Amino acid sequence: MDGHRMIMWRTGDGVRLQARSGRDVTAAWGDLALAGHHLPAGTVLDGEAVITTEDGRISFEAAQARAASSPTRAHRLATQRPAHYIAFDALRLSSGDVRPRPYSERRAALLNLLAELPANTPIQAVSATTDRDTALTWYNTLHTKHGVEGIVAKRTTSPYRAGRTGGWQKIRHAETVDADVIGYTGSQTRPRALAVRLPNGRTALTQTLSAPLAAQIAQVLVTARPAKQGRADTGETYTRIPSGLAVVEILAGTTRHAVVTPLRLR
Repeated sequence: MDGHRMIMWRTGDGVRLQARSGRDVTAAWGDLALAGHHLPAGTVLDGEAVITTEDGRISFEAAQARAASSPTRAHRLATQRPAHYIAFDALRLSSGDVRPRPYSERRAALLNLLAELPANTPIQAVSATTDRDTALTWYNTLHTKHGVEGIVAKRTTSPYRAGRTGGWQKIRHAETVDADVIGYTGSQTRPRALAVRLPNGRTALTQTLSAPLAAQIAQVLVTARPAKQGRADTGETYTRIPSGLAVVEILAGTTRHAVVTPLRLR
């Protein structure tokens, strides 16, 4: 799904939404937080917040606009284009931690959980199948019709593990790769370029960020405590930040040499 990845926590007295970077983003997604109050206390879900256009296509731009909004503007946008929370997985239920259980069991528990929510809930389970032909049909048709990026293949026996593991794999339409942001050049409020760790382990600086992307990255960097200077494999220096705060999508084919083209914040 082409949206914003987040964890939904149903606590004893409310709902908290957490971005991949660890930031609390509840204020920007108040409509989803409100829907989360119907979940049993103790529930923790992993999923993606998405917004669709009038023709039913998922709009990454609309999700970005919502995420970058003030609480007041986010509330106004929510009335115009409500969000949906597409749940990928269950991490915890009211009965306790389910992360060690096989995905097939977590999936069944997730479906049972969501079946108890009101009929008009924006919290929905991601579509899933073990039939290869069905998966191929989704891959070939949903991209054009609904703007779905691709499919994710998971091992049904795998437990839930944070980070990137061998238990799942993305199959995208776009020729892109994800790269962890490990630093930046410029200032925290006006980053010029990013230092990224590519999937092959190489460290490189990206091309100069566009103004919109720099503004989005700055919102993440402002929460980071800068560390010492680092040095990319190509020799340039940058200001380090802790790994895991942000991931950017990189245009594939631009990472073999000195040019690394960032497309957007994941």
